[in-house]
Amino acid sequence: MKKLIGFLLVLALGVFGYSFLMAGNDQPQPTGKLIVFHAGSLSVPFAAIEKQFEAKYPEVDVLREAGGSTKMARLISEVGKAADIMASADYNVIDKSLIPDYASLNIRFASNQLVLCYTDKSKFADEVNGVNWPEILQRPEVVWGHSAPDLDPCGYRSLMVLQLAEKYLKQPGLYEKIIANRPLKNVRPKAVELVSLLQTGEMDYAWEYRSVAVQHGLKFVSLPDEINLGNYKYNDFYKQATVEVSGKKPGTTITRTGKSCTYGVTIVDAAPNKPAAEAFLAFLLDPQGGLKVLEEMGQPPFVPARVPTEEMYALLPASLKPVVEVKQ
Repeated sequence: MKKLIGFLLVLALGVFGYSFLMAGNDQPQPTGKLIVFHAGSLSVPFAAIEKQFEAKYPEVDVLREAGGSTKMARLISEVGKAADIMASADYNVIDKSLIPDYASLNIRFASNQLVLCYTDKSKFADEVNGVNWPEILQRPEVVWGHSAPDLDPCGYRSLMVLQLAEKYLKQPGLYEKIIANRPLKNVRPKAVELVSLLQTGEMDYAWEYRSVAVQHGLKFVSLPDEINLGNYKYNDFYKQATVEVSGKKPGTTITRTGKSCTYGVTIVDAAPNKPAAEAFLAFLLDPQGGLKVLEEMGQPPFVPARVPTEEMYALLPASLKPVVEVKQ
């Protein structure tokens, strides 16, 4: 009888322990609406990531809003619009516009570089190359443009590329000569708007991220690493380029300094749906999830993603720590 009682006790404890473990692993699945603000250059990969994420978490409805990164950050900090996640084409936008009042994290997850895009409809499409593009952009009959520096990192980066070209090519005055052939009407709120202008032939050339060019099947001129803002090893050279953009308050300005293209993402402190936001970031930063999508679409990811300090790493949700490292 004692042996039987002992056996039953062990069996009961085993069943209880198994049930306890199963309950611990049975984490509630995220539900509800998830609001994601992101850079326009992320529109195509984030559409694919949204589809995959919603297939994994069918109770979540991802609502994306794209635009210039600076504009999207201001919608949170100045307009007060609700958002769960903000993904910026320049991680510095998160640092300068959202931290510390509206966000605590800034996870760097991908890089990019600038290219000069065109199509078969563009004037001089049959002769433009990596050597003569500065001269072609100065031709009066050529229509070229870029996005607005005050609203979109690609805008101020486009101007930085031209400044760096002047220094790299050792042609004093080159920047001003090229800009003189770009009327203000050719400066658009966000870089992705320029894609349709290229495709319809209304514009001959436009500065875009390489990933955008690849995703939209555009032709493009690749530039040396010293110019394209795509290689962090040249940050000392890049910092020679500076652009004044509008500041947080009307009438104020801040200086953007040249640095390699690095994308950042954060969870907004006042996120309405933090469980879904954490799940989305875990999927985005998964080398076999969102980062794989980015790589397939022409945008090099950081594997693993990065935060700059141990202090910020400590603030990460537990689900993100396996896919993030501390690295400057």
